[in-house]
Amino acid sequence: MTEEVALAFSVSRNQAYLLVETSCALVARLPNTLAALENGDIDLFKASKVTQLTREVSDEVAAQVDAWMATRLAGRDPAAIRKSVDHAVQKFDPDGYRERAAAKRALRHVSLEHEDETMSKLSGWLPAEVASSIYASLSHTAKARRRTDQSRTLDQHRADIFAERLLAEDGHGTPRAHIHVYVDLLTLTGARDDPADLAGYGPIPGWLAQEIAADPTSTWSRLITDPATGQLLEASPGTYRSPASLARLIKARDRECTHPGCHRPAEFSEIDHITTWARNGNTDHHNCHAACTIHNHLKEEPGWTTTPTGHGGTTITTPTGHTYHATPEPLHDPRPQPDDDTPPF
Repeated sequence: MTEEVALAFSVSRNQAYLLVETSCALVARLPNTLAALENGDIDLFKASKVTQLTREVSDEVAAQVDAWMATRLAGRDPAAIRKSVDHAVQKFDPDGYRERAAAKRALRHVSLEHEDETMSKLSGWLPAEVASSIYASLSHTAKARRRTDQSRTLDQHRADIFAERLLAEDGHGTPRAHIHVYVDLLTLTGARDDPADLAGYGPIPGWLAQEIAADPTSTWSRLITDPATGQLLEASPGTYRSPASLARLIKARDRECTHPGCHRPAEFSEIDHITTWARNGNTDHHNCHAACTIHNHLKEEPGWTTTPTGHGGTTITTPTGHTYHATPEPLHDPRPQPDDDTPPF
C-alpha cells in the first residue's frame, strides 16, 4: 500500500508511509484526536504528533494518552502538543518508555537532505545529551572565532567548524570532499554557462562546477554522450565494456535510483537487472540500472513488474495495474547536427 500511495501522490516512500500510518492510527486507536481533527481544532500535522509518539505503545496506553490529550489539543502549537504527548507516554508507560529509548539510541545515524540553490541539510540522529554537547562545542568555538573574525556570522562560523571537523580525514588538516559532478566540456572551460549536475542533488550552476573542478585534488573522468539525445554512451576510454566499466556507465547515466520519487545517489545504490537474470534478462546497459536496495527488491514482490524501455528507462506496473514511467535525465539538452548541405563557416 505504501509504495502505491507514494506513486499515486508523487511523494517519497517515507512520506507515504507516514500518511498511511497516521490515517490508520487515528481511525483505530485515537478517537479523541480524530474528533479534534474533524472539528477543526487541530490539523493533520498536529494530529501526527500524537500518532508518532504513540505508534509503539499498546492499545491500552494509546487510549490513556488519547483521553488525557483530549483537552490539550485545541489552540496549541505542534511543539507544545508533542511535549504533552511525550509527557503522557512517560506517565502511562514508564517501563516501555525506557525500553524504547534504549532501542532508539541504538539506531543513531546521519542523514542527508538536499535543498535548493546549492544547499543541503546534514542531520545526525543522536542521543540528546550527545547532540547537545556537539552543538555547545560548535557554539563555543564559533563564538571564539567570531571575536577575531567579524566577516562571518556566528551561524556561518558554526557551520564552517562543523564541516572542517567532519571532512578532515585524520581530524586535522584541509577538508577533502568526495562527490560526483557531471558537467559538459564547454561549461567546464567557461565557453558555455549551462547547469551541471551533482549526483543525488540535481542541477548546480556552471560556476560552482568550475570551482569544484579547479580543486587540485579533483579527479576527472571522460563521459561520451549522444549529441541528439544527451544520453550517455560511454563512461570509459576503451571499447571493451567489462562488468566494472558497465557499472561505471550505469552509475554515470542514472545518477540516482531509477524508481520514481527516489533520489538515492547511484553511487550508493545497487546495479542490477531490470528484467531479472532468472527471466533471461541480459547483462547490458539496456537492461541494467541503478536502484536502492528497497526498490531493487520491490520488483520481485508479487504483483510488481518492471520493464526496460531504453536509455536506462523503466515502466513500473503496480499490483493495482497502475503504470509509472521513469527515464534518467539527459546529461545535456539535445544538440541537433546541421544538415549535410549547410555551408561551413
